[in-house]
Amino acid sequence: MTVTPAPTATTTEFAPLDIGPIQVWPPVVLAPMAGITNAPFRTLCREQSGGKGLYVSEMITTRALVERNAKTMQLIKFDPSEKPRSIQLYGVDPVTVGKAARMIADEGLADHIDLNFGCPVPKVTRKGGGSALPYKRNLLRDILREAVANAGDLPVTMKMRKGIDDDHLTYLDAGRIGAEEGVAAIALHGRTAAQHYGGTADWSAIARLRESVPAHIPVLGNGDIWSADDALRMMRETGCDGVVVGRGCLGRPWLFRDLVSIFEGDVDYARPDFGYVAGAMVRHAQLLGEWLGDEARGVIDFRKHVAWYTKGFSVGSELRVKLASSSSLAELAETLSLVEQSQAWPVGADGPRGRTSGNNRVVLPEGWLDDPYDCARPSADAESDTSGG
Repeated sequence: MTVTPAPTATTTEFAPLDIGPIQVWPPVVLAPMAGITNAPFRTLCREQSGGKGLYVSEMITTRALVERNAKTMQLIKFDPSEKPRSIQLYGVDPVTVGKAARMIADEGLADHIDLNFGCPVPKVTRKGGGSALPYKRNLLRDILREAVANAGDLPVTMKMRKGIDDDHLTYLDAGRIGAEEGVAAIALHGRTAAQHYGGTADWSAIARLRESVPAHIPVLGNGDIWSADDALRMMRETGCDGVVVGRGCLGRPWLFRDLVSIFEGDVDYARPDFGYVAGAMVRHAQLLGEWLGDEARGVIDFRKHVAWYTKGFSVGSELRVKLASSSSLAELAETLSLVEQSQAWPVGADGPRGRTSGNNRVVLPEGWLDDPYDCARPSADAESDTSGG
């Protein structure tokens, strides 16, 4: 692996992130991403960081958890080495959210609970969930109150967006409500639901939230952190207490190595050659197969990651198609071996990955925007009986 110099933090510039009794260093959190941040991917990222940072599970639906849905129970399995264990919950009914938090606490299923109020996808917002929910201030308060009350000693945090669109911003009210109800930290993605993942994240909103929330409650920034440089810049520009990294680590688990290095005033960015990337790809697929109990299923699940890992490298369309249709570790490894292994990290390998769509109309329940303080509740089918998005 070759490296190039990068600006670093001084050893006293930033403090560890305190989330209740959990101290996180560096102040870096892996964002929950449906279908991505399962135990194998978290393992890859933790290996790169030497176990430093906080790594959150993909979204777990509270009804599915309470009903002990088989897929959901698989998703909340943590590797024995994974400490602390962090689960993100998605729920729209205060009672069910409370039951899920109580179950996690009573059964020792995790050490930290994060609540999802940021998902912008239509199948979630059309039922009043995700990034649509904070518009209903009283519902948000009820959910947070039930979660905190039932979580016992476990810290409860919340992740949200700026609001539904520029005409319906909710993040300052939501932050105030979260602080009043006892959340341990608040994370803000600097986009509205209407933006989805398009455009540029508004870091100034993160700064405004930091100014408006009591100083003892950490505020985390999320959005457009593609490199360790971006993480330092966000913290310096906004005054936030930590960063949440999502799409920036897709196909780049070594970003967490970079983050540890730069926050500890060390050095450099990882610039792996293709041989190193190929090894990471095979290991990722292997971990997925072990987790799923089926090598072929693991390789098939891995296919979605191929384009992210190979971005910028000279692979060729024919081999890309073959990589994305591999069905065994041997086939995957053999195809990767046909690519020039000594290729240096290419120009264009950094920058945006994953979903980039934006400026979408947000699909909401009928009449959802009529009154932000009414006692509306999402429909009974707003939560699916499975998890993971």
